[in-house]
Amino acid sequence: MKRREFIGLGGAAVAFGALGLAARTPALAQQKLVLKATDVHPLGYPTVEAVVRMGKRLEAASNGRISVQMFPSMQLGGEKEMIEQAQVGALAMARISVGPMGPIVPELNVFNLPFIFRDQAHMEKVVDGPIGDEMLAKLSNHPTANLIGLCWMNAGTRNVYNSKRPIKSIDDLKGLKIRMMGNPVFVDSMNALGGNGVAMGYDQLINALQTGIVDGAENNYPSYASGQHYRYAKYYSLTEHLIIPEILVFSKKIWETLSKEDQALILKAAKEAQKEQRGLWYAMEEVSLKQMRDAGVEIVKFPSKEPFQKAVKPVWDKYGANYAALIQRIQDVK
Repeated sequence: MKRREFIGLGGAAVAFGALGLAARTPALAQQKLVLKATDVHPLGYPTVEAVVRMGKRLEAASNGRISVQMFPSMQLGGEKEMIEQAQVGALAMARISVGPMGPIVPELNVFNLPFIFRDQAHMEKVVDGPIGDEMLAKLSNHPTANLIGLCWMNAGTRNVYNSKRPIKSIDDLKGLKIRMMGNPVFVDSMNALGGNGVAMGYDQLINALQTGIVDGAENNYPSYASGQHYRYAKYYSLTEHLIIPEILVFSKKIWETLSKEDQALILKAAKEAQKEQRGLWYAMEEVSLKQMRDAGVEIVKFPSKEPFQKAVKPVWDKYGANYAALIQRIQDVK
């Protein structure tokens, strides 16, 4: 057995010891369940705060039997490592972007297409409705993902920022090395826009900006501001090329050790967290924008995004061809 596999199985065994016996053995039914959760963002960030509050709800609803232990700020690695740990049962919950999930569940890649959503309101209606439920089910039922999709979270619009120059037109992107999440659709999208997409983990970005490995990146206001990326890249352009929802996932290996009652309790708390996170998100967007302006960030708006939308048509042709019906359903949501 490979060392990595041994470590993974060992982590899963520890999780089962903490969670599985309580679920399966009547004599231990009231044993405390501590659900280990993680996020790349710091305490106070909307996705982190929503899961922390979810834990408090679970604790209250279970009379203290179920709680959440949060590990924020990439304490357990980047999203790739978080997914792997959840898959083997080394942690219970992780908040992850749909970005890295696209290669695992192909239908989810449709949410990763540039300009697939008209705005945040459109995205919310899609994930709140039948399409969102279907996508969570596809993840939960996937034979090799080993994850349960609990709920959706908002991550705003993603915009390009860099250290070289303000991007006032699509031509200004040419030649810039822009960090993208590790999914080919994102790298291809940036390349279609004229930039040079560089796949890289969020945990590697600060060093890459400092050393000039990349000229910039793309992300929402809160990630840019809370990560203090404005210290290295002060030109922030509202391309809004991606609106990627995020998913709170649960380890299937741990999930299957829980009672039906506990599963239902966790799902209910997750849906409440989905609604609460949204309010936290919009409040933090306002705070982040003020922080950016106070830091002297140059924020660029565009009179029209049509040149950007036309440029990424090859990406739609490449990644969306097999999902035309799903794309049409998303576009039909009003």
